[in-house]
Amino acid sequence: MNHDLSFMALVLHADPIVQGVMAILVLASVTSWAITVEKVVRFGTLRRAARNFEAAVKADALLNAVKAGEGIQGAILVAAAREKRDGMDAGESRYEFRVRLEMVMRQAMAQQLRQVEPGLPFLATVGSAAPFIGLLGTVWGIMNSFTAIAGSNDTSLAVVAPGIAEALFATALGLVAAIPAVVLYNKFSTDLGRLAQRFNVAINEAARQFSRTSAPQHAVRPHAEAGQ
Repeated sequence: MNHDLSFMALVLHADPIVQGVMAILVLASVTSWAITVEKVVRFGTLRRAARNFEAAVKADALLNAVKAGEGIQGAILVAAAREKRDGMDAGESRYEFRVRLEMVMRQAMAQQLRQVEPGLPFLATVGSAAPFIGLLGTVWGIMNSFTAIAGSNDTSLAVVAPGIAEALFATALGLVAAIPAVVLYNKFSTDLGRLAQRFNVAINEAARQFSRTSAPQHAVRPHAEAGQ
């Protein structure tokens, strides 16, 4: 008796529980790749923004960039411009003003980068859980196979092989879903850290430029004037 061991046949002939496991793994894999496409686009936009921000810092053109900036670059520069417009507090040194500028710019950067994080926990979850979900389907399938073997009183390879193949296919699907998810999660996490580092370096120089062109120390912020 010939058995069809194609992928489609393994799915159609599998136990309903195993089929459910396979469906979950396929759905998780498709979702992971959809997240990957979205992240590739988002990270491409962030890299361009980082290059533009670094170029503006090197060209000492931040004041002009504030007016036309958008995205993460615009959010960082607008936060700095708002703080610079408020001016220096009474008794505040230029170094303290620069530190304050760096803080608000880094806060704006962190807020923008957090918008890229959704979806990354899902990749991490798929990478860690998918092999075990596939193993669950395999264990269940093998149990059913042994039950069928005991009922038929036939231990020939022709009887054993199809059930074992169907069960192991669930583990294969788990690995197919998990391996790319782990690789992509690690890549995106590393890219996010590198982008944050690039922005932090540029922000340090940007704060120096803003503090250098800031209002003189006697130009205090409104709340400082009110307290006098």
